[in-house]
Amino acid sequence: MKISFSKIQAPITLLAAAVALTLTLPNAATAQTRPVEIHDRINTPARSTPLGGADSPGASAPQSKQVALTLDACSGAFDEELLDFLIRNRIPATLFVTKKWLLKNPHGVAILKARLDLFDIEDHGENHIPAVIGQGRKVYGITGEPDLLHLRREVNQGALAIQQAFGVPSHWYRGATAEYDQEAADEIRHMGFKIAGFSVNADAGASLGQAQVLQRMRHVQGGDVIIAHMNKPKGQTYEGLAPGLIELLRRGLVFVRLDQVDLAEIR
Repeated sequence: MKISFSKIQAPITLLAAAVALTLTLPNAATAQTRPVEIHDRINTPARSTPLGGADSPGASAPQSKQVALTLDACSGAFDEELLDFLIRNRIPATLFVTKKWLLKNPHGVAILKARLDLFDIEDHGENHIPAVIGQGRKVYGITGEPDLLHLRREVNQGALAIQQAFGVPSHWYRGATAEYDQEAADEIRHMGFKIAGFSVNADAGASLGQAQVLQRMRHVQGGDVIIAHMNKPKGQTYEGLAPGLIELLRRGLVFVRLDQVDLAEIR
C-alpha cells in the first residue's frame, strides 16, 4: 500500500500548532491579569456641586485650563503643612483616605471636616490592600486580596468609614498602589464606584525629593490628574508640591475636584 507523505504531514503540522498554542496560553493569561496603573485625564468640564454650599473656584473655568489634584492618605501621619497651604490658597483637591488613616488621625479628620467646601473625600480602602485577586499576589511587596469577597470588604468598609466620619458618600475609589488587575477593576466598577487614575505622578509614593517633585509638576497641563501623598510629612512632597502648584496658578490653570468631573482613560 502506498502512503502519501503529504496526507501525514498535515495532521502532524496541525498537532504541532495546537501544542504550541497550549504552551503559550498560560503566558497570555498571565499578561491579561497582570496589575496595571490606570491613567486618566479630565473628560468633561467641571460643574458646580452643592457640597458645602459653595462652588469650587475652578467650576466655571474652560476645560482646557482645569487640573485635578488628588492626594492619597494611605496610613501613617497627616501632612498638616500641605493641607494648610491648600486652604490658604483655596486650592480644591480630592483626598483618598483609608479607614486606617482616619482612625490614626482625628486631628486631620477635624480639619478636613471643616473644609468640605474645598475638599472632596473619597475611598482609598479599609486597610490599604492592593486591588489584585489571588493567593500570594503582591504589588510593590504589598499582599493583595485572596478573593473577591475580601476586595468587596476593603472597598465597602473604606466607604463606610468616610460616611461615618464626614457624612458624605464616596463615588470614586483608588486602590493601594494605584494598580489593578482586570478582575478587581471590573468588580469595583460593578459595585458602583468609579476608579480614579491619574496622568502625572508627582511624588512617586512620597519617595521623591523637592527638586524632583517640582520638576514633575512643571510638566502638568490642562486636563491632567495629579497624584501625590498627604500622609508622609517627613518626606518632601509639600516642599516640591507647593511651589509647583503656585506656578500652575500663575500659568492660568485652575483646580477642580473629581466630584465635579468625569475622567477618560488614556493609554
